[in-house]
Amino acid sequence: MARSPFSALDKETIGLVYGFLGVLCFSLTLPATRAAVADLDPVIVGLGRSMVAAMLAAILLRISDQKTPSRRQIKSLIVVALGVVIGFPILSAWAMVNLPASHGAIVLGIAPLATAISGTLRTGDRPSIGFWLASILGSATVVSFAVYSGAGHLQIGDLALLGAMIAASFGYAEGALLAQVMGGWQVISWGLIVAVPMMILPVIAAVWQHGLVASPTAWLGFGYIAVFSQFLAFFAWYKGLAIGGVARVGQVQLLQPFLTIAASALLLGESISPVAIGTAIVVLMIVILGKKAAVKRVK
Repeated sequence: MARSPFSALDKETIGLVYGFLGVLCFSLTLPATRAAVADLDPVIVGLGRSMVAAMLAAILLRISDQKTPSRRQIKSLIVVALGVVIGFPILSAWAMVNLPASHGAIVLGIAPLATAISGTLRTGDRPSIGFWLASILGSATVVSFAVYSGAGHLQIGDLALLGAMIAASFGYAEGALLAQVMGGWQVISWGLIVAVPMMILPVIAAVWQHGLVASPTAWLGFGYIAVFSQFLAFFAWYKGLAIGGVARVGQVQLLQPFLTIAASALLLGESISPVAIGTAIVVLMIVILGKKAAVKRVK
């Protein structure tokens, strides 16, 4: 019998590979959101994308004949829904109305720390002191950049992004626990379905008030975040978190600023400041140091 190409790799490495695939899809989220909110209301972009993804999820769950989650699993799915289906999308959409996507990419460099904290609270992750020091230093660097770029103070968009990341981190941790039982794509699919009753009225109201007239570029951005950022990317992301651990795999998110900055320059024509590039490099160096620190997973 032929061996799987992953058979010789440890679980942590496999988890990191899946995590990177998820981050690769996530890296275009802010540029695509920025393009979408240029013409569409943030509520339509933030929650409408999840409504579209929920329709795709319903089709997939139906044709694959998935078992309905238990009452206990539904409680966890509500946390997932509030974090990654509602919280992050709507807050990041509001932020992208006023902030360049490249700036937002650096601010979200705090993601690994938020994810590690959530993983410690909800899963069996027990990072070492060295890991925490590296994460805190990286986050402090990120916040310093946000303050510097905001002329000495945090902007409303920065605070929205920080809130988005905190919401997402708890959704990541809760989803990782469920993915060990249900599977990664099932978690995001059911999470989307659970969120529909909370989203439908705000979306209808936003469409009624603001309409759906938008440029092809805006709709292309919306289509990307609905299909990839809100749905397909989570297939790999939750699987990676479940296999390799929330704290460890969450560190892969530090690659996201580089990918997002490049996408912002190529797709939106945004100018990238030397400070932004330098900050991203410093953060990456800190994460490399943190990668060498131990993370114990308590079963």
